[in-house]
Amino acid sequence: MADKITTASAAWLTDPTVFAVNRTPAHSNHVTFSHIPAIGEPSDLKQSLDGEWRVEMVQASDIDLEEEPFAAEDFDDSAFGRIDVPSHLQNAGYMNHKYVNIQYPWDGHENPQEPNVPETNHVALYRRTFTVAERLDAARQNGGTVSITFHGMATAIYVWVNGVFVGYGEDGYTPNEFDITETLHDGDNVVAVACYEYASASWLEDQDYWRLHGLFRSVELAAQPHVHIEDMKVEADWNPETATGSLDALLAVRNAKNAATVSATLKDLSGNVVWETALAASDETGIVSGSLDVKPWSAESPALYELQVVVIGHDGAIVETATQRVGFRRFRIEDGIMKLNGINGKRVVFKGADRHEFDAKRGRAITRQDMIDDITFCKRHNINAIRTSHYPNQEYWYDLCDEYGIYLIDETNLETHGSWCLPGDVVTEDSAVPGSKPEWEGACVDRVNSMMKRDYNHASVVIWSLGNESYAGDVFRAMSVHVHELDPNRPVHYEGVTHNRKYDDVTDIESRMYAHADEIEEYLKSNPKKPYISCEYMHAMGNSVGNMDEYTALERYPQYQGGFIWDFIDQAILVRLPDGDERLCYGGDFGDRPSDYEFAGDGIVFADRTPSPKAQDVKQLYANVRIVPGETGVEIANDNLFVSTADYVFVTRVLADGEPVWQAEQRFDVPAGETKHFDIEWPLEAYRGQANELTLEVSQRLAAAEEWAPKGYELSFGQTVVAGSKPVAASEAKPVDGIVTVGRWNAGVQGSGHEILLSRTQGGIVSYTLDGREFVLRRPTLTTFRALTDNDRGAGHGYDRAQWVGAGRYAKCVNNTIEQVNDDTLKAVYEYELATPQRTHVTITYVADTTGKLHLSVDYPGETQEAPTIPAFGLEWTLPVEYSNLRFYGPGPDETYADRKHAKLGIWNTNAYDDHAPYLMPQETGNHEDVRWAEITDDAGHGMRVSRHGESAFALSLQPYSAFMLEEAQHQDELPAPKHMFLRVLAAQMGVGGDDSWMSPVHPQYHIPADKPLHLDVDIELI
Repeated sequence: MADKITTASAAWLTDPTVFAVNRTPAHSNHVTFSHIPAIGEPSDLKQSLDGEWRVEMVQASDIDLEEEPFAAEDFDDSAFGRIDVPSHLQNAGYMNHKYVNIQYPWDGHENPQEPNVPETNHVALYRRTFTVAERLDAARQNGGTVSITFHGMATAIYVWVNGVFVGYGEDGYTPNEFDITETLHDGDNVVAVACYEYASASWLEDQDYWRLHGLFRSVELAAQPHVHIEDMKVEADWNPETATGSLDALLAVRNAKNAATVSATLKDLSGNVVWETALAASDETGIVSGSLDVKPWSAESPALYELQVVVIGHDGAIVETATQRVGFRRFRIEDGIMKLNGINGKRVVFKGADRHEFDAKRGRAITRQDMIDDITFCKRHNINAIRTSHYPNQEYWYDLCDEYGIYLIDETNLETHGSWCLPGDVVTEDSAVPGSKPEWEGACVDRVNSMMKRDYNHASVVIWSLGNESYAGDVFRAMSVHVHELDPNRPVHYEGVTHNRKYDDVTDIESRMYAHADEIEEYLKSNPKKPYISCEYMHAMGNSVGNMDEYTALERYPQYQGGFIWDFIDQAILVRLPDGDERLCYGGDFGDRPSDYEFAGDGIVFADRTPSPKAQDVKQLYANVRIVPGETGVEIANDNLFVSTADYVFVTRVLADGEPVWQAEQRFDVPAGETKHFDIEWPLEAYRGQANELTLEVSQRLAAAEEWAPKGYELSFGQTVVAGSKPVAASEAKPVDGIVTVGRWNAGVQGSGHEILLSRTQGGIVSYTLDGREFVLRRPTLTTFRALTDNDRGAGHGYDRAQWVGAGRYAKCVNNTIEQVNDDTLKAVYEYELATPQRTHVTITYVADTTGKLHLSVDYPGETQEAPTIPAFGLEWTLPVEYSNLRFYGPGPDETYADRKHAKLGIWNTNAYDDHAPYLMPQETGNHEDVRWAEITDDAGHGMRVSRHGESAFALSLQPYSAFMLEEAQHQDELPAPKHMFLRVLAAQMGVGGDDSWMSPVHPQYHIPADKPLHLDVDIELI
C-alpha cells in the first residue's frame, strides 16, 4: 500500500479525481473468525460502534480540516448533541428534510458548476469514544490490523482516530474502510468524523429520493490476523448437462508466507461436508473442486452451501477462518436470451420491483426486520426480482435474497439526471455528468468496482447495473469494460444508452423505462440481438398499476424477460404534528424548496409497509402457476423453470352465488415449463339449481410452511363462472298495510314498516325509512366526476375533462313525472340536464312498491356532439355515518378498476374505513367493479342492500369522504372526522392507468365514451 496521507484537505471536496484517501481496497464481504465457527455464528473479529454518538452541526466555511480542534482526542464535546448511529441527521432533527426528483436540491438557491458545490454546505461533526474489544486487540498485538468501516454515509466523510487523520471517503453505499491499527492505544479511543452534506460526489448522487445525510448504516471495527484472507472471489458454477456443480475460488492472502496451509470445506447448511481439500498457502491461493454433487440455486429453489476456508499456521494452530455462502448456478446470455441453469439454458422472466431502502420513521437507515418484512412481501406476492435502485443495498439484504430466492440487479450508486436534463425532458448532452469527461471516470469506475468486489459471491446477484438516468458517454464504456474484465459471466445493464445509441455496446441488455407495451412489442418483433427488460415500468404512484396485464402478456416473446415495477415502497416521512396527530409527509412539507412534492409516493406497499390494493393485481399477474378451471377440470400451466407443482396443495371449490358450497384438496403434478389438464368431478348438478351462477375455483397453496408464509398460504388462483339454473323467485306478497299516496308536492309508498317518499320539487327520493331509520339525508346526486388520481393529474385528465367536474353535481332537474302504476307501486321519472355545454339529458327512474323495494335506474343517452370521455357515471348517496360496513359479492377483497381487476370473485366483508386506501395524496379509492350485490349496514346489521337488476353488474364504493372532499385534501390528515358515509353506485368508471404518472393517459378501452349510452340498473331494499 502507498504511504498514507496524514493531513486532510478541503480541496478534495470539489476534486472529482479524489474520491478515496487511505481507503482499504474493496473486497468481498466474507465473514472471518479466529476459530472454526458453527453455521450462522457471528464473527468474533468484529465490534459494533453503533449506538449513541455525539454530534454538532456547522457550516463547511466554519471549519479548518487541517487543524480542526474537534478531531483532537481530548476535545471537550460535552456541548454536542446526541444522535443514534445508524440514523439520518434529518430524522434526528439536525437538518431539514428535502425531496427532489430530477433537479439538484440547491437549484435556484445557488448555481455551482460541476464539480463545485454550494457554499451553504452543512457538516456534521460526529464523535464517539470506544475501547477495542479484547478479541480484536489480541489480533493487533499479534501483528494483525484493525480497521474501521463506515457501511453507509452521505455524502463525504473525513475520519480521525485519537486526533490522527486516517482517511477520506465518498460513495456512501459501499464500505469506506480505513486501517487504524497505528492510531489505537489501550483504554479509551476517540473516533471523530466530519460528514459533509455536499461534495463533488453529490453530482453523482441525484437519485429520486429524500436527500438524507449522516452515518445511516452501521459503523464497526474489524480485526484482521497477521495472515488474513483479504478477498475471496468465488465462482460456483452449475453444469446442467452433468447436473453437478463446481467451485473455483481465488483467495488473496496477506502474509501467506507466515502460514502453512489453507484448507477449504464445502458444507450444506445442515453442516454435512460435501467436499474438502487442503493446499499450501500462497499470496493468491486458488481452490478448484472438480465436479460436486450439489443442488443448483434459483429463486424457485435457493439451495445454499457454506464454503469454509481455514488458514493454518506453521505451528498447526488456526490463524483465521473465513466463510462465504454460495449458490451453484449458471446465468448467461445465450442466443440473445438471459438463461439460467438448464441444458442450453432456461429463459428467466423477471417479475420484479425497484426497491429503495426506506422506512417512514428511519429513512434509509432500515433495520434487519424491515428487510425481512420486504422479502416476505416479495415472496408472498410472487415477486422474484429486485433492482437495488439506485445504489448497493445493505449487505444483509443480499444474504436474504440468497436465502429466500430473489434475483438481483445490483446497481451502482450513480444518478446524474439533473445534470443533463431540463424541464420538458430537454437533453443537454454537453453538461452531462459524467458523460465523456475523463475527470469523472476514476470515481465512476471505483463505484462499480466497490459494489462488485463486495457482492460478487452472492448467487442472487445475476446482473450488474452501471447506474440510473445518467445519460451516456465514454465513462460508461470504461465502466462496462471494467465490469466485464472483473466478471466475464454476468451481463451488464444500463438504460441510459437509449438517449445516445452510439453507446449501445455499453449494455448487454436492451433496457427501457416506461416504454408502453406496444412499443416493447415492436422491439421484440424486430429480430433483436439483445434480451429486453423494463428496468422501470408500471409507475405505481397513488391509485395506479392499471393495464399491467398488457405487459405480462409480452412474456410470449422469448426475448421479453420481464420488468421492474416503480417502485416498492412509498417514500414518506412520518411526523408527529403539534396537536399530537401523525402525518405522512412528502416533499415540500418541511419548507423544502425546490421540491417535487408527492412524487415519491410510488410504492406497491405504503410507507408503513402495509400492502396497497395495487399488490392484489401484482400478485396474480406475477404468479408462476396459471390456473384455468373449466366444467371438465382444470388446466394448469407451470411457468416455473425448475420446480414442479407436486409439492403444493390445490384447493378446489365451488361457490354458489359467491357462497362456498363444496371444497376438496388435491395434488396436481405439473413439471416445470409444462401445461397439463386434470379432470375434476365438480358437483355442478348438485348446486346448479340453487344458484344464478356457480364459480369454479382452483387455488395453489403451500403444503408446508415456509420462512415467508404459513402452511396453506395462497400463491395463485383461477376461476371460471358458469350459469346456474335457480328458478326466478316468485313475486313477494304485498303487505296488507300497503299504501300508495300521490300528493301535490310528494308521492310515497308505505308498508311493513317501510316508507319511500319521492319529491316533485327536490328532484328525486327524499326519504327512505325502515322502522324509523332514515337512509336519505339529501337526495342522491348524479356524479360524473372522480377525485383525480396521481395518474389523472399527470396525464392532464382534470384539464381535459373539466366539463365533467360539475356536470352531475350541478345538473338541473328540468322535468319529472310521478304516477301510480297500481295499488302497490309508484313510478317517478326525473329528467336532468347536465351542467355541460351540450346540456345532455339524463333520466333517473325510481319504481317503489309497498314491500319497501326500490328499483333505481339511471340512463345517459350518449352525447351527439363532441365531448371528452367521462371519468365516472352514476349516483352518490349520502348516508348516516353509522352505515359504514360493507359486504359485497364481486371481485375482491381489495378495490378494483376497469383496468385492474385480477381479483377473486367472492363475498367479501370490509368497511368504509378499511376500504379507504391511504394514498399519500388523497384521491379516488375504494371502487369495486362487477358487483352483483352489496350490503351497507351499521354494527347491528341494519342497512341497505343494492343488487343488480338483470344481468348487468355495477361498480360501487363506500367511503367516509365524498369525491370532492378527497379532491380538496392534500394529505390524509386533512380529511375531516367523518360525519357521513358516501355510497357511490356507478354504471361505469374509467380505469386508473399505470404506464407512467406524468404523461400517459388511461388506455382508450378503459375510458367511458361520451357518445355511448350508459345504463345503471339496480334494486335497493332496506334490511
